Amino acid sequence: MPTPPIIEIRNVRYTANGTADGVTIIDDVSWRIEPGQHWALLGRNGSGKTTLLKIACGYTWPNQGGEVFRNGMKNTDLRTLRRSIGWVTSILNAEIPRGERALDTVVSGRFAQTGLKDLNWQRPTPSDYSAAEQCLVELNAAGLKDKRFGILSQGEQQMVLLARARMARPLLLVLDEPCAGLDPGAREQFLVGVEALVSAAQSPSIVMVTHHIEEIMPSLTHVLVMQDGRVIDNGPTDQILNQALVEQLYDTKLRELVKRDGRHWPIW
Repeated sequence: MPTPPIIEIRNVRYTANGTADGVTIIDDVSWRIEPGQHWALLGRNGSGKTTLLKIACGYTWPNQGGEVFRNGMKNTDLRTLRRSIGWVTSILNAEIPRGERALDTVVSGRFAQTGLKDLNWQRPTPSDYSAAEQCLVELNAAGLKDKRFGILSQGEQQMVLLARARMARPLLLVLDEPCAGLDPGAREQFLVGVEALVSAAQSPSIVMVTHHIEEIMPSLTHVLVMQDGRVIDNGPTDQILNQALVEQLYDTKLRELVKRDGRHWPIW
């Protein structure tokens, strides 16, 4: 029997106020994430990217129709589902205690905590700490483990949160505009960490939300492009990314779209 898609969305619609005449956020979208695929979700601000992912991951319902299947099932335990999905976003940074050791922050992902709590019924073990160190090693970030979260740079914090999400051994890892606010150097370091994660043993499937073409790393095998709540194209990265699509998406002319070392760089 073939392995079902991790996520399958069929003809989903969603409006802001839940009524048919409300502002449409997601308009008749279909999408499949197969095991082993790594996706970039590309689009301008306000195109519906984050809402689509919230629907896919069970945080929001398609209030104007459509179906969502997860691991081939239409009905599933959402608490179990959410534990199988890691979510990295810069918004989470503010919820991590400033004085917490980075390694403890990574371990907290094992228990879905923000701020590691040593509870009688839920205490981290030496093997949890060993696993957390390995998560940092996979991201080339082992040197951060004994530093306090609050003194880390924003890029280093994102790397620790990526290791934290990995700690839960998720089936799917969502990176929701993880490079927002990073300086160019920190952004590149984080993207190299993503590449290292994908190449690690038993890597989860990854979906990275961005509106910057150049952030789509070679390891991201597929791209879904959204505009005004609709999918305007999706498929293998090399087949999807081209100058005409970028010009359509951003409503501007490019001098050229340069591909180098597996990445695409728009020259405006």
